[in-house]
Amino acid sequence: MTMMKPNSNLASSDWHKLETSEVTRLLRSDCKHGLTDEEVKKRQKKYGPNSISARAGTPGWKRFLQQFNQPLVYLLVGASVITALLQEWVDSGVIFGVVLANAIIGYIQESKAEKAIDALNSLVITEATVRRDGRKARVPSSQLVPGDVVLLQSGDRTPADLRLFEVNSLQVDESALTGESVPVQKHADVLGHDVVLADRKNQAFAGTSVTYGTAQGLVSAIGDKTETGRIAWLISETVELSTPLTRKISAFSQLLLWVILGLSVVTFAVGVGRGEPPVEMFMASVALAVGAIPEGLPAAVTIVLAIGVSRMAKRRAIIRKLPAVETLGSTTVVCSDKTGTLTENQMTVQRVYAGGQDYQITGVGYEPRGDVLDAVGSKIDLAVHPALLECLRAGVLCNDSQLVIEEGRHLMQGDPTEAAMLVAGAKAGLDHETSMQDSPRHSMIPFESQHMFRATLHEHESGRVIYKVGAVERLLERCSDMLGSEDKPVALDKEAVRTAVEKMASQGMRVLAFARSHQVPLEGDLSHDHVKGGMTFLGLQGMIDPPRPEAIAAVANCRRAGILVKMITGDHALTARAIAEKLGIADGDGVQTMTGQELEKISDVDLPAIAHRVEVFARVAPEQKLRLVRALQSYGHVVAMTGDGVNDAPALKQADIGIAMGITGTDVAKGAADMVLIDDNFATIQAAVEEGRGVFDNLRKFIVWTLPTNLGEGSIILVSIFFGLTLPVLPVQLLWVNMTTAVFLGLMLVFEPNEPDLMQRSPRDPKRPLLTFPLFMRTGLISLIMICGAFWLFFNEMNTGGQTEAAARTAVINVIVMVEIAYLFSCRSLNHSLFSIGLWTNRLAILGALGMVGAQLLFTYAPVMNKLFHTQPLGGGSWVKILIVTLLSFAAVEFEKWVRFGGGRGKDTLPE
Repeated sequence: MTMMKPNSNLASSDWHKLETSEVTRLLRSDCKHGLTDEEVKKRQKKYGPNSISARAGTPGWKRFLQQFNQPLVYLLVGASVITALLQEWVDSGVIFGVVLANAIIGYIQESKAEKAIDALNSLVITEATVRRDGRKARVPSSQLVPGDVVLLQSGDRTPADLRLFEVNSLQVDESALTGESVPVQKHADVLGHDVVLADRKNQAFAGTSVTYGTAQGLVSAIGDKTETGRIAWLISETVELSTPLTRKISAFSQLLLWVILGLSVVTFAVGVGRGEPPVEMFMASVALAVGAIPEGLPAAVTIVLAIGVSRMAKRRAIIRKLPAVETLGSTTVVCSDKTGTLTENQMTVQRVYAGGQDYQITGVGYEPRGDVLDAVGSKIDLAVHPALLECLRAGVLCNDSQLVIEEGRHLMQGDPTEAAMLVAGAKAGLDHETSMQDSPRHSMIPFESQHMFRATLHEHESGRVIYKVGAVERLLERCSDMLGSEDKPVALDKEAVRTAVEKMASQGMRVLAFARSHQVPLEGDLSHDHVKGGMTFLGLQGMIDPPRPEAIAAVANCRRAGILVKMITGDHALTARAIAEKLGIADGDGVQTMTGQELEKISDVDLPAIAHRVEVFARVAPEQKLRLVRALQSYGHVVAMTGDGVNDAPALKQADIGIAMGITGTDVAKGAADMVLIDDNFATIQAAVEEGRGVFDNLRKFIVWTLPTNLGEGSIILVSIFFGLTLPVLPVQLLWVNMTTAVFLGLMLVFEPNEPDLMQRSPRDPKRPLLTFPLFMRTGLISLIMICGAFWLFFNEMNTGGQTEAAARTAVINVIVMVEIAYLFSCRSLNHSLFSIGLWTNRLAILGALGMVGAQLLFTYAPVMNKLFHTQPLGGGSWVKILIVTLLSFAAVEFEKWVRFGGGRGKDTLPE
């Protein structure tokens, strides 16, 4: 393996044994403010990008020679050598020239396909949270430099080697680096000198995954200088241009090759046995093999898939693993998260319950404009509603997000739910920055999905206070009283709280509960013991994230396509159901909903049928996603599953199509996924499924076009030998046909636009063969027309037209090509009439056909082509006969479609 020269970097140091102050001094950084933007630019020039140097790819000359490493090419080269020994110099030169031309075309096409895949890798950008100039920001990981201050949280992939200086319950999965299967608990204390890599618990290493907690650290090494960079060959990823389908087709081509070679040997033996000259029989056998084998099929399939991946990228879906393109066309159920995928991801607090009273807050989105109203819609004096203010203050202080203004718009940096709380507080006059200055934070318990709350400890003029925000069920059971309207603790009415929750949730709102406690540690950090009971309930905030309009349309399109859509969310069941109804996920009978708690009680035997029937799963823990995926798969579904968190990774890997969020998704989720959504939008999933179906549709069209044309060409030779007839075509002529039609005709089907009814068909059964019985019949039909047309034209030209063998063979080659052109346009839709899909919808097919006609005119009339390919110019009468056979072949296929699909309307895909 050859590695590129590593980037320059700081000299290696034993960072684990140094105090934070010494680390800061050596790195010339500042833990509190980070590096300045100017310093970052200087260091980027000095140390280069934070990336592992890429492996040297396969040299171009070697990839070119690999084009010859095919059994068919060995056959053709052998034929070229033998014909040269027989002093058939023109035939030998043409055969070798065609082999060389095919190798060049294959090399160019493969290079384009690889570049298309490589270009997609750059679209999935890993980002890191840093502190620079005292501001928190998200930057591409490649822009990190030594001395940067990096902030880690659960779900992040560590972007560089870090010396940690502040740690909150941090656990890191270092299995990829050390082999340790259990996540490592980290701390910031100084370690001894002789500490092995696996025990350096005050460091986090590039490429490892944060599974729990938060931390801050200084970048000590980037790129090739990281511990991961030292063993880069162990983690390097390449996207292979092969999939189960391409391998299956390649194997089919190999089998077909040996079958046809066997027929060629039999043909040679039969001919020689009948007294024919061995040289002529050898040339005939070569012609049979050349004509019948679809030598370009595996390469063409790869190109189809690569182009399909590029088309998906234009629709904002990045395919990380090429087999996903095939699977998308078979998807029968999409399991989607709600927030940001099906909805706008702009949470807005609309209702507040505090001090036993209901309040309304007007305004939408992140613009801090709106009023606070009472239950009947009248403006209130906030000063006389202390419980309301304290509930809103808790949301402002127990918060790690920020609202920023860019180009006059208020944008969120952080979690949308937290942003909604900031906006609600701002509407009540509670500025985030001012509130944090008045009540500075001392420590925090970060939000984790298994705990479903966050808690912060603040210093206040009246003493220390803990604020806690999270799921109603988790907070309510830990509260012993509530803050009343008079700013004094009163008895907690849990039933009244639950009624308020249900009222908000029934309107599609997400409801969070807020609490506080003055039973705080006199010194030290906040722990779970401090918030497990005896807290004061402050109130509820109900917020809504409206459905995306495009998601509503996408759900409808999926359902028309026979694809079930299931919402899997951590939200309250009533909230999820209300949003699902607006999205149209279920039929008119109503949305069937199940909670994670109910899910736990269902056995694995009963779950598949229930998972198939239920549309919404609410209050679902991330680990339950994996169980749902397995249940749906056991029912027979092909499952696409979305996810964004570290705990979603097992479900994403288990799903047939794992889909990670490009914006909110963690690096761990993206690493486990087959596809990444750049815009986190459900409509993009529907678009990707549509493109996946389109790719497979075009792939079938190409195969359906190429097989009968190759079969027809080979059969012409086979029939000639077995019946002792003069060969209507020569090997070099069939080589010409195969080379030119593959370029001018076959590849044009790759660019066929999706048919209008593509998303109205049922999902494709993965077990269903590529070619169904009706398509085999169609293959036989077009092959028979080609065979009959070729022999009729050959003998008609010879007997009644008075033509030479060369002219008759020229007419046969032209009729083969013209039938292939006509069949190409029929294959633009396997179900519909050409006229119903529009003649001009694929202009490349028309240009390819015109190019092929031009090439045939040169083949027929150019003197140099006449000499090379043993052809002669044709008269007008010959072209009339060619046109008759061509129109007959086109009419036969279109009539067959008309009969099968009721007047060409295309009721469905071709049946089994």
